[in-house]
This record gives sequence, structure tokens and C-alpha cells, in this order.
Amino acid sequence: MKVIDHINGSKRTQLSIEVLPPLKGQTIDSIYATLDSLVEFQPAFVDVTYHREEYVFREVSNGLLEKMVVRKRPGTVGICAAIKYKYGIDPVPHLICGGFSKEETENALIDLNFLGIDNVLVLRGDPIKSEGRFKPESDGHAHAVNLLDQVIDMNQGKYLDPDLKNQNPTNFCAGVAGYPEKHFESPSMKTDLKYLKMKVDHGAEYIVTQLFYDNQVYFDFVKSCRQAGIMVPIIPGLKPISTKAQLNIVPHFFHVNLPDELVEQVERAKNDSEVREIGIDWCKQQCRELIKAEVPVLHFYTMGRAKSTYEIAKAVF
Repeated sequence: MKVIDHINGSKRTQLSIEVLPPLKGQTIDSIYATLDSLVEFQPAFVDVTYHREEYVFREVSNGLLEKMVVRKRPGTVGICAAIKYKYGIDPVPHLICGGFSKEETENALIDLNFLGIDNVLVLRGDPIKSEGRFKPESDGHAHAVNLLDQVIDMNQGKYLDPDLKNQNPTNFCAGVAGYPEKHFESPSMKTDLKYLKMKVDHGAEYIVTQLFYDNQVYFDFVKSCRQAGIMVPIIPGLKPISTKAQLNIVPHFFHVNLPDELVEQVERAKNDSEVREIGIDWCKQQCRELIKAEVPVLHFYTMGRAKSTYEIAKAVF
């Protein structure tokens, strides 16, 4: 079932979660543990992230260093299949530009289509840590809108090989990311909204936001989107604070602001156990206000840790 159908077919706010593929060499048990603890809340869908390649240098026999490409968290397609057939929950694999050629993307979409998976979240993806700036593959996509175009083309039966005969169209529901506090690479919010509208105009059916800790930021973002002509559902993304270190980590990695009141509460906490409770309480308040505002879905970035999400969901659903 498509994400947009979950949204349009429900009169209440639903829950969704996002999970990380396990590190290479580990099992899928961590994914199952997360879902086992949250399945009672009937998640509408589960996002599975895709991680691009990284470079490592390994010493070879002549003493020189050889540059090698590795993927530390492979398995997105397989995990999506496992979730679909073990739990009957609709998976949403992330598609990213970085590290993939157009042909590799097409083949991934074919695999997903064969598996009966009909949702994707289309993202540009992050740059390789050692490079600083995003660099597309020579035969890949530079921007999420270009990747989205490939998804929509396949939905219309247009594949990369123009000589294919009797090709069948796919039927993917494509979502995209939105940034209530502006993507850090955009020069202005107006510019960011222009490109977000472009993605919607090219076929995106819903938006999932970057995490935020001030609901007014989300409400202002939705208002700005509507004024810009972006009318698709906008799903808020949430992640409770759980450690003092996140006061620095969250703004640095996610480029979001933390409300003064939340910062002061965390700073006064004696230990991370208290911080976790503060984060849960704060997120509960966010959720209750968002549910009252009739948002379509609350999307939780679990990052492999479901306990806080469970406590929040238990209180608000």
C-alpha cells in the first residue's frame, strides 16, 4: 500500500518509523527488535535508510596504500523485503544519488518492483565525509529532482534503454525530504522552497521533514509551503534528545536549532538518564500538539534505539 493511500485513508494521525540497516557483518535482529517493540502501535510504514559508499585506505603487499570503496551498511532492499513479508508493514526504501549510477538505480527500482514494494523516499544523500562537498557519480544524478525524474519515468514505462520493447511501467509512490529550518546548503529559505516545489511539481506525493524540536518551526514551514503552492502532505520528523552530548551533536549533524527551554533543562540534568526522560517528555508534548493539529503521520527517527520511541508512542497513541 502506498504512503499516500495510508494518509488519505485515515482520519487519525498515524505512526511511522525510520530504521538503519545494521553494520556489515551484523544480523537483521536489531531491526526485528525495533519492530517487535513498536508493532503494537500499527506503524503505517517503515523507512529504511540507504548509506552511500565510504573510502578506506588499506596497506597492500608492497607497503603502499590502496584506496578502496566500502559500504558499511548494505542491505536496504533485503531489509525492506524482510519487513514486508515478516510483518506485513509497508517498507519505504531510501533512494540516494550519491554512489549510484543511473543504471544501478534502475536495477534497484526493478528489484523493488519485483518484491511488490511500491514506495520510495528520494534523496540526494550526504557527501562522503572525506570530501566535504557532494560529488555525483559520472553517470549518476547530481540532485534529488533528477533521481525523482527517473522514478517517475519508470512509472510511465520509460527505461534507460530506448530500444526496450514491451516494457512495463512501475507504480512507485515517491516522497522527498523537507527542511523546516532550511537545508544547510541553501542560500535562503525562499530558495529551498523553490527547489522543494520543483520536486513536488515533478511528481513527489508527500514530504517528510528533517527533525525539529520547536513545533512552531514546523507550523511556519507548512504555512510557507502552502503559500508557495506546495499542497502535498507534510509529515513531521521527530527524534527525542537522549544525552547531554546531543546538545552539540544534533545541531552539528542535523543543522537544527534547539529551544532555549530544552537546552536549559538538559544542562540542569545530573546524568544522561535524566536527559533521556527530559527528551521523552519534550517529545510527548510535541506529539500531542502535532496530533491536535491533525498532522497525517508522526515519523520517528529511531536510529536503532526504539525504547524512547516506545514510551512516547505508548503515551500519545
